[in-house]
Amino acid sequence: MNSVSQVERLLYLRLAIPFTVLCCAEHQCKRPVTAFLPSVSNPCELWDTVDYKGLPAHKSTSGGWRSASFIIGVEVAERFAHFGISSNLITYLTGPLGQSTATAAENVNAWSGTASLLPLLGAFVADSFLGRYRTIVVASLIYLLGLGLMTISAMFPSHSASGCPSSSTITSCSPHLFEVVLFFFALYLAALGQGGHKPCVQAFGADQFDGKDPEECKAKSSFFNWWYFCMNFGILVTVLTLNYIQDNLGWALGFGIPCITMVIALLIFLLGTTTYRYSVKAEENSAVLRIGRVFLATIRNWRTYPSAITLEEEARGMLPHHGSEQFRFLNKTLLAPNGLKGDEKVCSLSEVEEAKAVLKLIPIWATCLVYAVVFAQSTTFFTKQGLTMDRSISKGLDIPPATLQCFSSFAVILFIPIYDRVFVPIARALTGKPSGITMLQRIGTGMFLSALTTAIAALVEMKRLEVAREHGLVDLPDVTLPMSARWLIPQYALFGVADVFTMIGLQEFFYDQVPRELRSVGLSLYLSIFGVGSFLSSFLISAIEKITSGQGHDSWFANNLNRGHLDYFYWLLAGLSMVQFVAYLYLAKNYIYNR
Repeated sequence: MNSVSQVERLLYLRLAIPFTVLCCAEHQCKRPVTAFLPSVSNPCELWDTVDYKGLPAHKSTSGGWRSASFIIGVEVAERFAHFGISSNLITYLTGPLGQSTATAAENVNAWSGTASLLPLLGAFVADSFLGRYRTIVVASLIYLLGLGLMTISAMFPSHSASGCPSSSTITSCSPHLFEVVLFFFALYLAALGQGGHKPCVQAFGADQFDGKDPEECKAKSSFFNWWYFCMNFGILVTVLTLNYIQDNLGWALGFGIPCITMVIALLIFLLGTTTYRYSVKAEENSAVLRIGRVFLATIRNWRTYPSAITLEEEARGMLPHHGSEQFRFLNKTLLAPNGLKGDEKVCSLSEVEEAKAVLKLIPIWATCLVYAVVFAQSTTFFTKQGLTMDRSISKGLDIPPATLQCFSSFAVILFIPIYDRVFVPIARALTGKPSGITMLQRIGTGMFLSALTTAIAALVEMKRLEVAREHGLVDLPDVTLPMSARWLIPQYALFGVADVFTMIGLQEFFYDQVPRELRSVGLSLYLSIFGVGSFLSSFLISAIEKITSGQGHDSWFANNLNRGHLDYFYWLLAGLSMVQFVAYLYLAKNYIYNR
């Protein structure tokens, strides 16, 4: 029989489910139940999601915004913990650990890039072995262990505030080698935990909405908006409070608070266990391994003639359409090597289409790298600009330059409700699309705003250099310029608006356009854009530093920023952003959505 009758389905649900409860929720169905229902080769094919008992998930009792709220709460805590480390890490390295500024900057870039690339490993483990729910729990425990060890490392006597801040005593209170090793071990352990946590939490949250249901499809699109809204709220709280605690009340407390926050978040996540929907893994082999098998088979069959591929496509009844014509060279895997009929060596049509779905994401991924390079500047050179400017908000009270980053978070928090409640309904009425505009249109809009942001930053920097020359302060880098730091608010705010378009659009795109079983991997690909972008930013800065510092000239990034030329660097990024934008428009125009 090729189909399952309603009577057979009911019989299966009554007899087979007790034996398959443990295998269906977030796992592959390895236990055969064909003895109960011979016509069902794979019992998990009867539904897409199940509840915590392994029964078919009902919309009235599982999933939706109730379940998503638990998961969003975990993400807020994780972002609070992550930025509690990253936003002030360079201060800790140059302070208690006694590193030079250059060494500390290299360590920060290396850690940030690694933390953004490790989600590829975490997503592979989740989609191939553990499932998203279990990976989140395990990753959270690793994260907690890393945060706990960081807190312990900050309690050593050499971290006391007695003499370390003074440059004259830095050598006498330098930490022991064991303290340094313990801290970096804990730091990268936290990055490993984040690598498993980050891609799975968002994918698991989006899994709580059924994309096939019109109302839940709208809710899923809104989920990505409110996800980013809440995430930026956590970042804002970190920037405004935790950095002050670390600088003034102690690093042990500054690392301990994120650790306690993650404990509470994990408990809240576990409380929602009975409300979640769990994706069913219908295939015994993991999607990652199946796609890898297709690429290996393509290499093995690289000598196959196009005429042979055409004959095989006709034999399989494949009609010419966009899906089959794009990346047609992968259809070589439908043939056995040398024309032999070895079924174990031949890939199925569904496996080939899965590989094509992933492969066509790569051009979009590549054209977003410049955006990631620009993104890296908001926490580095934007901050250095602010350091030289007047940051007083009242007599005797100056805000730290890093606190200026809060204007990006403020912009996100203010604009997302406008986007979700005003822009999307209007666009939906005009286009008829549930999300108002397509995912690629949303990403492209943010890219254009990012290019505009760097142009504004260049103009502000030109104005800052002009003020330094007019007041004779070019050679006095430690003197605050008579120019308000409020000049930087537009570039911070506009960059936050760009994030609402591009960052959220990328999250939704890389979740939606991969096979269902690869959604964690899809989100890890999105995160890897910013990992690679961080490394590219370091490489670009290093190259420009060497090129522009020769023959006795100050480089664009001179220690005395008044003699540097950040404006030239920003104009370069604006030009690269526009080149990227044009290439992106071409690729987006020719992109064929999977669903």
